[in-house]
Amino acid sequence: MAGDSGMAGKVVLLLWAQTLGLAGAQTTQLLVEPPWRPAVLWDRVTLTCQGSGTAGATTWYKDGQRWWQEGPDHFTVTESGTYTCDRRGTGRSPPVSVLDDPLVLQVPAQALLEGDTVTLRCRCRQDSHLSRVRFYRDEKDLRGALRGTKLSLSPLQLQHSGRYRCEGLVGSFMSRSAAVTVTVHELFTVPVLEGPPELTAGSPLTLSCLSTPSPLRPRAPLLHVFYRDGQVMGGPQGSPQLLVPAVGVSHSGNYSCQVRSEGGAVRKSSARLRVTVHRVPPSGVSLSVQPPGGQVALGDRLVLNCTVAMGTGPLSFSWHRKGSGTLLGTGPCLELLHVGVNDSGQYRCRVSDGDSVAESDPLNVTVLVPVANATITPGPLSHQVPAGDPVALRCSMQDLSQ
Repeated sequence: MAGDSGMAGKVVLLLWAQTLGLAGAQTTQLLVEPPWRPAVLWDRVTLTCQGSGTAGATTWYKDGQRWWQEGPDHFTVTESGTYTCDRRGTGRSPPVSVLDDPLVLQVPAQALLEGDTVTLRCRCRQDSHLSRVRFYRDEKDLRGALRGTKLSLSPLQLQHSGRYRCEGLVGSFMSRSAAVTVTVHELFTVPVLEGPPELTAGSPLTLSCLSTPSPLRPRAPLLHVFYRDGQVMGGPQGSPQLLVPAVGVSHSGNYSCQVRSEGGAVRKSSARLRVTVHRVPPSGVSLSVQPPGGQVALGDRLVLNCTVAMGTGPLSFSWHRKGSGTLLGTGPCLELLHVGVNDSGQYRCRVSDGDSVAESDPLNVTVLVPVANATITPGPLSHQVPAGDPVALRCSMQDLSQ
């Protein structure tokens, strides 16, 4: 019994006992080698009582009766029956059955999880011949899965759980095995996608695909895939989180995620999460002008720029001058290459995101008209004007804009 393979078999059975929920409340475990359940007498079965109780103080029970007081912690079975052991201070172990039936269906004594491959074997004594084997799950004939004396389930699914048995011709007699319960455990839970249902454009979006791995295989590698409206937007990746640094209105949609086992044999999808991205309405519209101050000489170039402090696009711009119903331009910049006298006035910029409109304060533009040959003459004087008295002066000039 000594050796690495023997210890591996014991560890496997201990995991199976934990699978059945027998570890924890009962800290004494009964290990069996070879690691199959039920054990069969013709396999030279060794039982080992493992626990934290006093060494050398093992009490053995067979078929519910005290069978061996102060016995060793392990022994080779010579009689069929149901065995338990007791270590002082840690309680009694779960039972292990050792059969001597003519036909036995055996299952590996290990934790069975989704995606695994498991082989059930229908066996008789080595001095007998077994033929015409059939397998049943919950009394349903599994003809399609028949492979001689072995039944392979791959990959394991939750619906493979049930009570299995086999029957076959042992020599010249038809025999039926006792039923064995097979329990397939979840490799991980159905994922739940968490994230904000509403947010504003430009904000970061963090999605978390939350799934709990089985405590029987807590380190199983899992992959995560994220979808928006059925299209992959992230993954497969090991991280359960997806970050979109800055979302736009186009990021609105129905999100979901899928968790997969490393080989892809097990896949589970979350429910959909509706995410709506709202626009930020435009605000803080302001104007700047070149040349500064809005005074421009006749015929010179005038440039007006419209800026928005807040607002998410797409944004549309329109330019207007007081007293004129004509649209002067679209876009964030209005450029007049050669201004005329009629270009003087109050200018405004309007910004819209399709739902709301914001407008700038008015900006005054003055077109300066140059003059020539200006003369100043006094009005008709009939007498000298004393200091401090009013006097009328006349200015005449030539308008070069005509």
